Amino acid sequence: MPPHVTLPFRRLVWSLASRWPAPKRHRGHSLLHTAPEVPRDGTAPVFMRALTFGDRVALIDRHGRHTYRELYERSLRLSQEICRLRGCQEGDLQEERISFLCSNDVSYVVAQWASWMSGGIAVPLYWKHPEAQLEYFIQDSQSSVVVAGQEYVALLRPVVQRLGVPLLPLTPAVYQGGAEGPTEQPVHERKWHDRGAMIFYTSGTTGRPKGALSTHRNITAVVTGLVHTWAWTKDDVILHVLPLHHVHGVVNKLLCPLWVGATCVMLPEFSAQQVWEKFLSSDTPRINVFMAVPTIYSKLLDYYDRHFTQPHVQDFVRAVCEEKIRLMVSGSAALPVPLLEKWKSVTGHTLLERYGMTEIGMALSNPLTGTRLPGSVGIPLPGVEVRIISESLQKGSSYDIHAEGNERETKVTPGFEEKEGELLVRGPSVFREYWDKPEETKNAFTSDGWFKTGDTAVFKDGRYWIRGRTSVDIIKTGGYKVSALEIEWHLLSHPSIMDVAVIGVPDVTWGQRITAVVTLQEGCSLSHRELKEWARGVMAPYAIPSELLLVEEIPRNQMGKVNKKDLVKQFYPS
Repeated sequence: MPPHVTLPFRRLVWSLASRWPAPKRHRGHSLLHTAPEVPRDGTAPVFMRALTFGDRVALIDRHGRHTYRELYERSLRLSQEICRLRGCQEGDLQEERISFLCSNDVSYVVAQWASWMSGGIAVPLYWKHPEAQLEYFIQDSQSSVVVAGQEYVALLRPVVQRLGVPLLPLTPAVYQGGAEGPTEQPVHERKWHDRGAMIFYTSGTTGRPKGALSTHRNITAVVTGLVHTWAWTKDDVILHVLPLHHVHGVVNKLLCPLWVGATCVMLPEFSAQQVWEKFLSSDTPRINVFMAVPTIYSKLLDYYDRHFTQPHVQDFVRAVCEEKIRLMVSGSAALPVPLLEKWKSVTGHTLLERYGMTEIGMALSNPLTGTRLPGSVGIPLPGVEVRIISESLQKGSSYDIHAEGNERETKVTPGFEEKEGELLVRGPSVFREYWDKPEETKNAFTSDGWFKTGDTAVFKDGRYWIRGRTSVDIIKTGGYKVSALEIEWHLLSHPSIMDVAVIGVPDVTWGQRITAVVTLQEGCSLSHRELKEWARGVMAPYAIPSELLLVEEIPRNQMGKVNKKDLVKQFYPS
């Protein structure tokens, strides 16, 4: 065990790397993490499993350690308080919406579970959203009560006063327990199957955010599919640094570990230094699962380049990551291949890429133990069916099917091999509706019940590949259809380019002209002429950007996504 010292982190890592032999390297994965059978536990929420895990540690946060039993009891008390506030003696709010704004800590889980225990639909808010957007989410969801963590009461009070919605501040007992005495009767079993569970608001990259309502059946389908495919067990310990108003942070990183009795270590927000500290620490429980967005991996590599410069320190870092961490996942935005390759050289891990959306949860995933093809998002998860289609030119048919598959196989229609089209998804994970928007819900599905993702995809080499949002990432220029994401992947391999967003700008001659919005590496310069000369060796002529715009920073949301429509308006307001 390492000695308990108080050296600054960088010096501590240097010291440990110098004095101790590198951990033994293992190739492959432990037999403990081969995929188990998919659980058949119905659709009851995760809190119904909590007492089974009893005094196991569920969460570790800035307030301390919290067991599954403590989470259950604190959530039950809060649910009873919510019901009293609403004057609901039966203890079932019948799908009333409960908005809550909490930090990345125990308060979030307690508020979420309490919403479900009281029979409500949980509507998670995010503290970095502006006041006007918080007001929009509360009002649009028609929430009947707003729960606030201690640090957000002042922020929310004027909002709820304008809306006339009661505000319920959390008490210190939520964070560290208290002496309230035993809870009242436990939660009664309900028919959870089609009951609303959560409203996640879309990121708004193609319009105003919509509330996607998922049922308990939807969420359970995603969780059990990921638990099976990624082989979650009670021995796993995940480091959580993502926002908790999005499927990635809520379902993949929080509900999956809590479903199996694992431990979630939560940081208040992302810090590159703290993440590396957690990776390399020998404290127990030791981190062995990490999931993030490409932007976070880029920032971690930037910290690595600045602070882990000694070769023996780099060897130590790689050895610890290879030995101690079993799974690293990237999602929510396209992962540039150069970033994937550099992360592998630093940690020994090929990041597992997957594909999901607010409306469908997770749909596709690369394998846990098999070959991961850079840029691919793998195959369908258990219970998920997918299609790649295009508008049909034949009478009597609404669309042509290029490929159709599930977790076992994909069949390709002759003549449509490797042809791009829109990705459709069907299965128990697909959301119930856009909240209070029946017409938009109807338009989101085909006449035969498939959800239209709005993403362009292709099936090749036995895997699915996402080419980008059809509306903004598929650029029609000079008679060609080109993928903005594919161009971005190429450009990111240029030694002078640090970040890039490719947009299609309306053009009378070309239909759209390809414009690269670029952030350069520190101390580098790049002209459009130099970029074109370099690109001729790696890209098709029609895919080479016709414009280069240099910016200090490309605006991305917390999940690493760029609102390209806003970017076009910013540079081309007319």
